[in-house]
Amino acid sequence: MNYGISILFRAIPLVMALFCFGYGAFIYGYGDAGGRVVAGPVVFSLGMICIALFCTAATIIRQIIHTYNRAAKYGLPILGYLAAIATIITGIYIFSGADSPSAFVAGHVITGVGFITGCVATAATSSTRFSFIPGNSKSTGHEVPKGAFSLGEERTMEAVVITISLVAWIWAFVLLANSHVHPAYFVAGHVMVGLACICTSLIALVATIARQIRNVYSEKERSQWPKLVLLMGSLSFIWGLFVIFADSGSTNGTTGYIMLGLGLVCYSISSKVILLAKIWRHEFKLANRIPLIPVLTALACLFLAAFVFELATVHSDYFIPARVLSGLGAICFTLFSIVSILESGTSGKG
Repeated sequence: MNYGISILFRAIPLVMALFCFGYGAFIYGYGDAGGRVVAGPVVFSLGMICIALFCTAATIIRQIIHTYNRAAKYGLPILGYLAAIATIITGIYIFSGADSPSAFVAGHVITGVGFITGCVATAATSSTRFSFIPGNSKSTGHEVPKGAFSLGEERTMEAVVITISLVAWIWAFVLLANSHVHPAYFVAGHVMVGLACICTSLIALVATIARQIRNVYSEKERSQWPKLVLLMGSLSFIWGLFVIFADSGSTNGTTGYIMLGLGLVCYSISSKVILLAKIWRHEFKLANRIPLIPVLTALACLFLAAFVFELATVHSDYFIPARVLSGLGAICFTLFSIVSILESGTSGKG
């Protein structure tokens, strides 16, 4: 990877973050409809995921081009965690003082976005010793190289993402259990399910990176971790379709479109896990095609958003999912940058 390309791949997450921040602020400020109270802040919060993804991208790229230093090693993961903490606190503040169903939904969803940001920040942390992976992939033994993560460090990072995922799942089902109280619980609960699927997918990514760095990644894991991510993507996607077709005549049914988008984000994450699995001690000639997965999911989000925008011209219930799908498309495109970086860093090409 040359320096110019490295700047491009670092710029993509930042540009997508600016898009989410700008588009979210525009949605929120350009009118007083109730849907803007949800769509604007939620799309804005998606930019925080892009910031955490930038931290991951910069962490890996600096190691590839040999400009990695102590400030980047600690500063980039800290930036990711600060983005996560700020997002979670903001979400809790919004739903705690909510005086409308819109604010209630927005607060819970933003909190869930903060959970994802925390998991991505942990992926950035696990990538701080990414440079071990190419060498380990070429070896035949399973000895932990000097300077790699200790067993305790690996388990700590895995424990962080597992804990966040469990909190997200519990949160989602608590909301769903109270769906009879108000439809806002139904909407927030289903979106939180999709967000929990993404958090669970990131367990696979963090574990894959950490275990390959430690050189303890097994042949069995080459199929298990990708299957977990694909399962989460399919769960969110199929659940979303069920919600759409089971309750298509109400506002609740439109929530399914957001779940479709969240499932597509899981499929984008799968590209990173699949790439690392396929190239581990094996030759995979199609490795440079794997970055097409997040490109296709980004396009799928944007095309789906276009159809939902048309539905929104007929019924205002589609206002929120149309805007949120656009933000999720930005997340998918950001993941294209990350998987391209991984492909470059593990291919052995300059």
